Amino acid sequence: MRQEAQKAEGNVSTGMHFVLLGFSDLSNLQGFLFGAFFSMYMIIIVGNSLIIILTRLDPALQKPMYFFLAIFSVLEICYVSVTIPRMLVNLWTQYRSISFLECATQLCFFLILGATECFFLAVMAYDRYVAICNPLHYPLVMNQKVCVQLAVGSWVIGIPVQIGQTAQIFSLDFCASKEINHFFCDIPPIIKLACGDTSVNEMAVYILAVFIVAIPFMLILASYSKIISTILKLPTASGRAKAFSTCSSHLLVVVLFFGSGSITYLNPKSSHSALTERLLSLFYTIVTPMFNPMIYCLRNKDVIAALRKLFLKSYIR
Repeated sequence: MRQEAQKAEGNVSTGMHFVLLGFSDLSNLQGFLFGAFFSMYMIIIVGNSLIIILTRLDPALQKPMYFFLAIFSVLEICYVSVTIPRMLVNLWTQYRSISFLECATQLCFFLILGATECFFLAVMAYDRYVAICNPLHYPLVMNQKVCVQLAVGSWVIGIPVQIGQTAQIFSLDFCASKEINHFFCDIPPIIKLACGDTSVNEMAVYILAVFIVAIPFMLILASYSKIISTILKLPTASGRAKAFSTCSSHLLVVVLFFGSGSITYLNPKSSHSALTERLLSLFYTIVTPMFNPMIYCLRNKDVIAALRKLFLKSYIR
């Protein structure tokens, strides 16, 4: 009897559907929102794809910094593709239902890729730290083997943790309402649907957020404090300007991504309104990835030079 009850309970869970309300409250703006988000998605895909192509084709970009930038671009494309296509379908069709399994899968991949991005930004900060603070040892320290190990480690480290967190979130008992007041399956709005005491789950989310968000952020700040200290000691103004230009773009990306993410995940069941939560989520899911190619390209002379060469070759042909 117990096995039959458990089987029936499992069938209810797997057959359950949620409703992603998204931006349904803005009924008159559905077409505009679809066009805006589709344009942003195309900018992200094209911009990051262009960075990947440039770093593969241009000999001047065969350096660890651009190796990491290319992988970061791949990561960004995967990261936004977990949430935006589903949101676009919901806006276009007005069909907002999502199955229990689809919701869990979306959350799991979103968390894994989000954790990867946190660790990878720390790796990129470490690369800049070695390049600026220990330039003579840079080729030795950041050799190809080390770069590959750091990249793979950033991708792998969050997988088991985030699979476990997803399983914990979706093992909760959900109340009668299955309406997720968000545009994708994220932890805070899902926890709000749970019945009973969720304090243990919220504490687990908080602890993991400290590990995945706060620790990499502190490592990045430590790296940049050393970098800024070293830059200020450079003898020439041109040397200081070049070093600041290289690092400021990465620091801007870090502040945008970690700032909005920290507000959401360090307080998973906050008193923020649903609109505030959606706006914060837009920052770390769409806005930051959209600006990343612009920030890294427009503020980097090597990338601009490679882009000019690519367009010049295309024009001559």
